[in-house]
Amino acid sequence: MRVLAAMSGGVDSAVAAARAAEAGHDVTGIHLALSRNPASYRSGARGCCTIEDSNDARRAADVIGIPFYVWDLSAEFHAEVVEDFMDSYAAGLTPNPCLRCNERIKFAAVLDRALALGFDAVATGHYAVLREGEDGLVQLHRSADAGKDQSYVLGVLDQSQLRHSLFPLGDTPKPLVREEAARRGLLVADKPDSHDICFVADGDNAGWLREKLGDRAPNTEGPIVDDATGEELGRHEGTYAYTIGQRRGLRLGRPAPDGKPRFVLDIEPVSGTVRVGPRERLAVEALTADRPRWCDAPLRPTAAGPAVLEGEDVTVQLRAHGAEHRARVLVTGDPEDPTSHVVEVELLEHASGIAPGQAVVVYAGTRVVGSATITSTRRVTAAETSKEAGA
Repeated sequence: MRVLAAMSGGVDSAVAAARAAEAGHDVTGIHLALSRNPASYRSGARGCCTIEDSNDARRAADVIGIPFYVWDLSAEFHAEVVEDFMDSYAAGLTPNPCLRCNERIKFAAVLDRALALGFDAVATGHYAVLREGEDGLVQLHRSADAGKDQSYVLGVLDQSQLRHSLFPLGDTPKPLVREEAARRGLLVADKPDSHDICFVADGDNAGWLREKLGDRAPNTEGPIVDDATGEELGRHEGTYAYTIGQRRGLRLGRPAPDGKPRFVLDIEPVSGTVRVGPRERLAVEALTADRPRWCDAPLRPTAAGPAVLEGEDVTVQLRAHGAEHRARVLVTGDPEDPTSHVVEVELLEHASGIAPGQAVVVYAGTRVVGSATITSTRRVTAAETSKEAGA
């Protein structure tokens, strides 16, 4: 099988490429140039956009003994990921750019080009497992290493993409991957993992957005208001710098009426208002999401009513490294029009600090059912919160 190995310059993708080659596949390595000027995004060997990463990927390909090329996808990356990131924050949303990159770049633009060039699959260093189900469909499952599991950010992949994907590391804990890299003579064996958004320098989202948005920013100042009393507790320099659940960086000029720490509850770009409240007001009991993408058999409403997924093993994950929450999932809309489908999630275990723009990924046991983009949440009422606190 002809395999295109996406090599970021890190240890995971290097070992994934080596394993694919060792399995007998005809492997070609590629590194994605995501910026025409890497310094315009970030520097240092911690992301996917640096010259250092490109050089590390090339050296790994040489050690493995496979051809290596650099593909310039900077225009696609900027349009599909960076612009989406800026537009979302300007609208008061909290996007996940890694998920968008997987959906629109690595497993769309790259896979489309790979298939056009005669490749059979794209291999990456993601920690996830592919299995064939009894119905013949390819299933996406959590990885063996729970601490490194990346099935959440792959929950946007559909059946046509999963059939042309390889995740060689899914059955291996990360420490063993590093040991294997060292045995193979790969110089990236001890390279640190990347943690921040690859195109944001130093992880300073607010500073990066302030510089890049310019006149596109919905506002440059406004009040930070206590949600319960309406009292102004401070001022901000742009609603785009905040996300729901945030506590750090509020710089409140006066204490809250009840003396409790304040967290961001709501962001209103049009009025320029940031609303804050105590931690307990962040508890969410239900959410609504749109644009569902199903990994295998889709959940579709029928003329008889919504599609329902429930049971002891049904959970949702709401952040890339967040906890699982038991849930009941319903899909409503016109059975004949998939674009009208809406995902409604009843959380059987409350979640905290969930923001519109984030992805909800649905699981049945370890299997990824699909994902959708959160549009709204329903918070636990103050009465319910007080009742639970006193229980």
